Amino acid sequence: MSQGMQPLTGLAKRLVNDGVFSAEVAQDAVAQAREANQPFIHYIISHRLVSAHRAATAASEEFGLPLFDLDAISDEAIPRDAISEALITKHHALPLMQRDNRLYIALADPTNIQALDEIKFSAGKTTEAVIVEEDKLTRKLEQYLDGANDAMDELEDTDLDNIELGEDKPADDKDDAEEAANETPIVRFINKVLLDAIKKGASDIHFEPYEKSYRVRCRIDGMLQEFHKPPLNLASRLTARLKVMSRMDISERRVPQDGRIKLKVSAKRSIDFRVNTLPTLWGEKIVLRILDPGSAKMGVEALGFEPDQKEAYLTTLQQPQGMILVTGPTGSGKTVSLYTGLNILNTEERNISTAEDPVEINLEGINQVHVNPKVGLTFAEALRAFLRQDPDVVMVGEIRDLETAEISIKAAQTGHMVLSTLHTNSAPETLTRLRNMGVPAFNIATSVSLIIAQRLGRRLCENCKQPANLPEATLVEEGFAPEQIPGLQLYEANHDGCSHCNRGYKGRVGIYEMLKMSGEIAQCIMENGNSIDIMRVAQQQGFRTLRQSGLLKVAAGVTSLEELNRVIKT
Repeated sequence: MSQGMQPLTGLAKRLVNDGVFSAEVAQDAVAQAREANQPFIHYIISHRLVSAHRAATAASEEFGLPLFDLDAISDEAIPRDAISEALITKHHALPLMQRDNRLYIALADPTNIQALDEIKFSAGKTTEAVIVEEDKLTRKLEQYLDGANDAMDELEDTDLDNIELGEDKPADDKDDAEEAANETPIVRFINKVLLDAIKKGASDIHFEPYEKSYRVRCRIDGMLQEFHKPPLNLASRLTARLKVMSRMDISERRVPQDGRIKLKVSAKRSIDFRVNTLPTLWGEKIVLRILDPGSAKMGVEALGFEPDQKEAYLTTLQQPQGMILVTGPTGSGKTVSLYTGLNILNTEERNISTAEDPVEINLEGINQVHVNPKVGLTFAEALRAFLRQDPDVVMVGEIRDLETAEISIKAAQTGHMVLSTLHTNSAPETLTRLRNMGVPAFNIATSVSLIIAQRLGRRLCENCKQPANLPEATLVEEGFAPEQIPGLQLYEANHDGCSHCNRGYKGRVGIYEMLKMSGEIAQCIMENGNSIDIMRVAQQQGFRTLRQSGLLKVAAGVTSLEELNRVIKT
């Protein structure tokens, strides 16, 4: 070995020993790969020093990992939503299959330990590496990501002039208003706003008139952002077009109205919008809530539960009776958590009925009722009807009063699984809220199985997040235990953002606290303990508060301390 040359190790040494290339070629390849900041295996394949198949075989033998032929698995068999697209792209890794609590990951580079660690945390499963050929992995990844982006491709190709509406007839129109609403530039502008909002993952669109201006804002990852500022003289035409699309009375401008738009963006995909108008000083403000059916079917893995929280939720869902309550403020993701649970329970053997105000997303196989207090169809009345129709699972949109609470608890005690929501700040407070509504302590203790309190925080962009260096005293003050701090690396948002994100964040993640009913907590309720007493007992059993759960996600680099403090004040 010449002076200055480092001894070969690992895959490079094996390939030399196998006679694939000389030690000098291997030394040069190792140096060039390091200089280019590329994995060695990627370098030698891309520079045609060895075939992808030979490199994969040698890597399998060297590292003692199984070798798998990706051509033997169909695209449909690859698990969707097991890990995020960002992690798949970042680590050039593909989820291959799931068995029990194990997730098998296809990799061409077995030295990528960071990939396995990050995927393990994100998926909440034990990860096992499987070696595959790099060229086949690249092709399969392209097919996988293309499939995930089919909906976006459909939106890109949508003809703005010819978007179909499910129903586009005004309930009570005036000829002039309808003619103005159907002018081609107005139609194109509205269609473009709706499609742009869908592509950017917005949850709401706000059309807002003011004295001297008009603006369109979208709520993305929970934050409103200005999208457009159309000329003020178009305000009445934009309002008329939206009201025509949502089948409202165009001539009525004095009172709020509700409507719905079904937008067919392709042969395969339709998006629903819930529309509300509000008379303001300078005209009608219109807000559209985007109701994408895909959000209700994204799977429990995508919600952001810690492994023990996911297990508690899934275990409770499979119980034959009891009550699961999801709490939190408006916009905290309660509906998605409930719909995810309903989709898990939605089998041929179960009769599932829901009472909602309003029904946001249609779920095939579930009997959904839109409550209407004006005609006497309240949550309580719907519940009474459900119990006469042999239900297995009942979902109540919200427990607002004692009557609804009592019927829900009765259902939970008589062989039904009941899911519902309340507006409380924490899981322990939910129990005292029910008692304050007038529900007897015994009924609470014997019917409630699980309480989930939740918030939604923005995820840091994996492409541009940057290290955050904070003093140890600050970290302790924020809630980290002193023993956690050595080696702890936090990240913060790059507020300039990048092409992949919105000001340093992309997407949202749930932050949860879960209170599972136990004998000790039931006893505390029976003894009229307050929320502080209940929390004290729960923490002795491993209960984590919202903030403690949020700190886990901060420590893992999923979100920032700044974002945690924004969504959780205490």
